[in-house]
Amino acid sequence: MIPVDLTSPLRSQLDRTIQAISGRTRLRPRIGVIVGSGLGGVVGALQVEASIDYAELPHMPQATAPGHEGKLVLGTLSGQRLAVLAGRFHFYEGYSMAQVTYPIRLLQALGAEIVILTSIVGSMNRQMPSGSLVLLEDHINLMGANPLLGPNDDTFGPRFPDMSQPYDPALRQLALAVAAERHLPLREGVYVAVAGPNLETRAEYRFLRQIGADVVGMSMVPEVLVARHGGQRVLAVTVVSDACIPEELKPASVEELLRVAAETEPKLTALLQGVIERL
Repeated sequence: MIPVDLTSPLRSQLDRTIQAISGRTRLRPRIGVIVGSGLGGVVGALQVEASIDYAELPHMPQATAPGHEGKLVLGTLSGQRLAVLAGRFHFYEGYSMAQVTYPIRLLQALGAEIVILTSIVGSMNRQMPSGSLVLLEDHINLMGANPLLGPNDDTFGPRFPDMSQPYDPALRQLALAVAAERHLPLREGVYVAVAGPNLETRAEYRFLRQIGADVVGMSMVPEVLVARHGGQRVLAVTVVSDACIPEELKPASVEELLRVAAETEPKLTALLQGVIERL
């Protein structure tokens, strides 16, 4: 049987997206940042060279989730070349895993060696209340899907990528050191990814806590899998937007989650700036 390369369309799609970017800037990032709902403050710290709406980029999906701007911003921060994706794509929006992780493949094609991910999360851990910053040390994938399913193109990464250390130990230690220096409370925790879009029931939060998760969200893990598949180093910092203690669960609203994210975002930006300065 003649092998069929089912991944070649991805490479041609990436070429077209990069051509559109190259028409606006020649900057090639060392660091890629994907920001979650209401957490785009790092964009304001950039010396911007180009800001491009996703709608102007061929093959880029459109961000529909609340708090996601939907633009790619390229520039420098403390001498580091950055590409910031202000808005991500979610499985619950109806996108395929290939679409959800297209920004990671784009960052790889642009040459980014490091990926920094942020998001808002719910917390089942009393030591991580609403408004906390949580540095991810590990994760559990309960989304029921994996972006690496299907034929593997070895030019993108190995068939069986190792996930013993999905979040780079040296980057985590740097983040902890910066947090200590800047007096920013930062705890390490385990993230569990679910498909969404509904928030969880009391029984589900209880289950997630029992299997070892501290915080829960509806994104990031597919991005981490593809980033590690492509050999990128990953750092992920989340903002706890709501307490999900099953015994004390109260109704939550998107407006309230975004309010907490906005209040906490300056601490997150200060942490990320400190890390980027020291990379």
